[in-house]
Amino acid sequence: MSAKQFDVVVIGGGPGGYIGAIRAAQLGFSVACIDEWKNASGGPAPGGTCTNVGCIPSKALLQSSEHYEHAGHHFADHGIGLKDLSIDVKKMVARKDAVVKQNNDGILYLFKKNKVTFFHGRGSFVKAVDGGYEVAVAGAASESLVGKHVIVATGSNARPLPGAPFDEDAILSNDGALRIGAVPKKLGLIGSGVIGLEMGSVWRRLGAEVTVLEAMPGFLAAADEQIAKEALKAFTRQGLKIEFGVKVGAVKVGKKGVSVAYTSAKGEAQVLEVDKLIVSIGRVPNTTGLNAEAVGLQLDERGAIVVDAECRTNLPGVWAVGDVVRGPMLAHKAEEEGVAVAERIAGQHGHVNFNTIPWVIYTSPEIAWVGQTEQALKASGRAYRAGTFPFLANGRARALGDTTGMVKFLADAKTDEILGVHIVGPMASELIAEAVVAMEFKASSEDIARICHAHPSLSEATKEAALAVDKRTLNF
Repeated sequence: MSAKQFDVVVIGGGPGGYIGAIRAAQLGFSVACIDEWKNASGGPAPGGTCTNVGCIPSKALLQSSEHYEHAGHHFADHGIGLKDLSIDVKKMVARKDAVVKQNNDGILYLFKKNKVTFFHGRGSFVKAVDGGYEVAVAGAASESLVGKHVIVATGSNARPLPGAPFDEDAILSNDGALRIGAVPKKLGLIGSGVIGLEMGSVWRRLGAEVTVLEAMPGFLAAADEQIAKEALKAFTRQGLKIEFGVKVGAVKVGKKGVSVAYTSAKGEAQVLEVDKLIVSIGRVPNTTGLNAEAVGLQLDERGAIVVDAECRTNLPGVWAVGDVVRGPMLAHKAEEEGVAVAERIAGQHGHVNFNTIPWVIYTSPEIAWVGQTEQALKASGRAYRAGTFPFLANGRARALGDTTGMVKFLADAKTDEILGVHIVGPMASELIAEAVVAMEFKASSEDIARICHAHPSLSEATKEAALAVDKRTLNF
């Protein structure tokens, strides 16, 4: 079987892989993209963890559960009456699956549009050859490809709890958490990170009693402390129970559910009994089966591919992007790296600014931030000024009926350059984009304060927080 020749072979069709493949094709290269995800019927399902069991399906369930909570608890405030409110979980999950398939099909369409050759199967290195690398595709039809350049974008997998492997029935990863067939009476989560909070929010809204066990002594250590405290107050009011500083012991699956033995922060022995347990303690790079040793591709102690600042590996012509390399495991970070690598292969100057990558947690209230936190600035000794504005004083938030949270600006004390923006509240995921743009252009808080924002809009809270840096808010 003769190998098929390409300028660029991409292993992995998640956000980093499929976007990198499309950009490379736009730049005139012949491109192949290999991805092994399968849909329910065994067909191709490109998009990686993000599209299949991550970003997209979780947002679909969050949207459905938010509608349900609004109908049960907030419609009456608008004069809307409902009787016999119910939730059809199977239909909700079917809608989620339909949204996922639309995205899968959309990526396949984009491959055709951009003349990217797609191979459905598992890609792995075979050997270095003259002018590139041989890559095998193991699938329904085995293939042999040769690429002058190879971009590895194989993503990450959920980290299991030691001694309690995922069975996706009682002990769930993000995958199983998205396929729960009925609302559990009691749901346990280990880890209060992004995935844990989002999945906990979905099932709490639908009626589950949710308890979160967190090993860290505080909440959302990566976020700004003031914002994290505000979010925790909101989640506690909603009924989400979070215990901090715990040490998890034995996890046992029985006929009635799952029991989790743990030691509380006070040193007391406790047992949590739940119907389902979601484990959300981080993710690990997915390099198993890549056959990296066949070509001498360097991995670190975590199994991640070692790359430099421009995503170059130790091998000439081999690149790696996304969750499988250093940096935050975020879909949009992977996309930016995929584009940058394609442009570097073309001799251009692809660029990714890690200081302006936004973070978002799609709970209610949403949490979003970009740049440095106040605690980081204090630790570094950098002089700064802070300004906050509550959504309680925002007219659009009042009209929406959601005044939880605030916008917070951090700016250099001398130059007024924006160093970080942190939001907890309605539509934080959309509002943070203005801050990202501002920081990319080295804007000052005064720049945002001087820009006209539409009234009434949630974005006015961003303007007011910028004004607050100079202690001159107009509506609070």
